[in-house]
Amino acid sequence: MATVLVTGGSRGIGRAVVEALAAAPAAGGGAAGAGAAVAFTWCSREAAAREVEQATGGRARAFHLDLRDRTRPDDLIAEVEAALGPLEGLVNNAGERREALLAMMSDDDWEAVLDVNLGGLFRCCRAALRGMLVRRRGAIVNLASLSALHGVAGQAAYAASKAGILGLTRALAREVGKRQVRVNAVVPGFVPTELTAGVPAAAAAYLRAGECLPGGVSVGAVAEAVLFLLSDRAAAITGQTLVVDAGASA
Repeated sequence: MATVLVTGGSRGIGRAVVEALAAAPAAGGGAAGAGAAVAFTWCSREAAAREVEQATGGRARAFHLDLRDRTRPDDLIAEVEAALGPLEGLVNNAGERREALLAMMSDDDWEAVLDVNLGGLFRCCRAALRGMLVRRRGAIVNLASLSALHGVAGQAAYAASKAGILGLTRALAREVGKRQVRVNAVVPGFVPTELTAGVPAAAAAYLRAGECLPGGVSVGAVAEAVLFLLSDRAAAITGQTLVVDAGASA
């Protein structure tokens, strides 16, 4: 059985992805997202992670990961594969947001956001790819943000990190495609989650202003897009960015 790892799976979009994977039927034609063993990471909230384990009936298993740790991703992949089997899917969801106008932003805040959101994703991809390339099978889905496509005041560091993810996604797809490993990105629109709870009302309104669909974007809608890109239904799709924003960027 294939194994899928989701970073930051104890809340928000990550939790929705974990729960969707855990609920997927076992019959899926070998798709990474169907009937897969599910691993997910948490950083500072172990209680929330254990709650997800219970909510999925034990079908998802939690592992600790601090994305700032330079060496942990290699050990994490080894632990996940030892416990659940070969890794065929990686969802890079975990991230950090610190808001400040660029002229007022400290070096520490800038570096923290870039290191977690882009550096941590890089290290997770590198660790996961070693096995995927040998087995000649795998799918990576990177979560970006509408901030990568639309300028939002106060989100320079966050936007830079998420735009970097889109560039990394395209370059990496070129590098690993011949080994049957696919790399894609999902760009959610504004999704009401704990991470976005602190976004100023004006910024949230700006991101939602162009939505064509009145229902907006839910964590479940984003999770379904991720599962599609993990699955064999997306076997001919790589290096692409799937925007799930209720039409805000139309």
